[in-house]
Amino acid sequence: MFSYLRERFTSHLRERSRRRARLVSKDGRCNIEFGNVEQSRFVFLIDIWTTILDLRWRYKMTIFISAFLGSWFLFGLLWYVVAYIHKDLPEFNPSINHTPCVENINGLTSAFLFSLETQVTIGYGFRCVTEQCATAIFLLIFQSILGVIINSFMCGAILAKISRSKNRAKTITFSKNAVISKRGGKLCLLIRVANLRKSLLIGSHIYGKLLKTTITPEGETIILDQVNIDFVVDAGNENLFFISPLTIYHIIDKNSPFFHMAAETLLQQDFELVVFLDGTVEATSATCQVRTSYIPEEVLWGYRFAPIVSKTKEGKYRVDFQNFSKTLAVETPHCAFCLYNEKETKAKEKKGYDNPGFVLSEVNETSDTKM
Repeated sequence: MFSYLRERFTSHLRERSRRRARLVSKDGRCNIEFGNVEQSRFVFLIDIWTTILDLRWRYKMTIFISAFLGSWFLFGLLWYVVAYIHKDLPEFNPSINHTPCVENINGLTSAFLFSLETQVTIGYGFRCVTEQCATAIFLLIFQSILGVIINSFMCGAILAKISRSKNRAKTITFSKNAVISKRGGKLCLLIRVANLRKSLLIGSHIYGKLLKTTITPEGETIILDQVNIDFVVDAGNENLFFISPLTIYHIIDKNSPFFHMAAETLLQQDFELVVFLDGTVEATSATCQVRTSYIPEEVLWGYRFAPIVSKTKEGKYRVDFQNFSKTLAVETPHCAFCLYNEKETKAKEKKGYDNPGFVLSEVNETSDTKM
C-alpha cells in the first residue's frame, strides 16, 4: 500500500513538473498579471461603469448594498439635523402649536426610516414633510433625485452583469483535445466546437493564434510571439450555421507553422494554440467571444473525432455529446513534409520523367539479298 501511494505521488510530481504554463485556460480565462503600472488607480474610477461590471459578484453585491444603506443612513442623519436645528425633537418640548419640518420624527431611528421611505418611494403616510421649512423641501428634492440616480446605476449594473454576453459564451464548448489527421487528402489539425443552445450565434467567425517564443535574426527574444492560424469549415469560416457541432480544421501546408513538426517531435515543441470564436447573440444582439487553448500534450497526432450526429427513424437529427471529445486512431503520415513529398513523387510517376541523355539514333537497314 505504501509503495503504491509513493508511486502515485511520484507520478503526480512528475506530471506537475511537466505541466506547462498557459496564457489562456481551457475555459477562456487569461493567465496574465500587470506589474509596475505607472498610471494610478484613479483611471479606473474614471471608467467606473466598466470597473463595476468587471468586479466579481461578491464585491458587486457589497457595493450594491453599501450604496443604498449608506445613502439611507446619510440622509437619515441630515433629516435628524434638520429636526434638531428646527427643534422638532421631543427633548426640546415643542409647544402644541409648533409645526415641525417633518411630522413624527422623534429621533435618529425615525429619521432613518423616513429617509428610507423617501428614497424608495414607499410613502406610508405617517411621516411627511410640511411647508414649514424650505431646507426640508430642498433636502427632499435632492434625496429623490439622488435616489433615482443610485437606483438607475446600481440596478443597471446588476442587469448588465446578468445579461453579459460572457455568460452566453459558457454555452459554447470546444473539444478537450485537438487532433491531426488527413482530411480531403491533406494533413489537417482539427478541433470540434459545439453550441449547447438551440439559439444561434449570428455572423460567427473562427480564427486562431499560435503563441510561442521566437528569436529574431537580430538576437531579440520575443515571448508570446503571435502567429495567425487560419481555420476553415467545409461551409466557410464565416457566417456559420452553428446549430450542430462543427469540426474546424487548419490545413498544414508549407505556410503553416506546424509544417516542420512531426509526430515524434510534437511533445518537444513549446507553443500554445489559442482558438477564438466571435459571434453575435441572437437574443440580445450583443457580441461575444469564446476562447480556449491547446498545448502540445493536448494535440493528438494520428487521430480523428468519432461521429457525433445521427438521424433517427422519426427523421430527427440527434447529437450524441458522449462522443464529443472521443477520438479514434487512424493511419496518418508522421509529418506533413513526408505527405508533401509523397504526393510529389506520385504526381511525377504519373507524368513520367524526361531523360535528357537519351538520343534517338536512326539505323539504316540494308538488305543482304542482291538481285
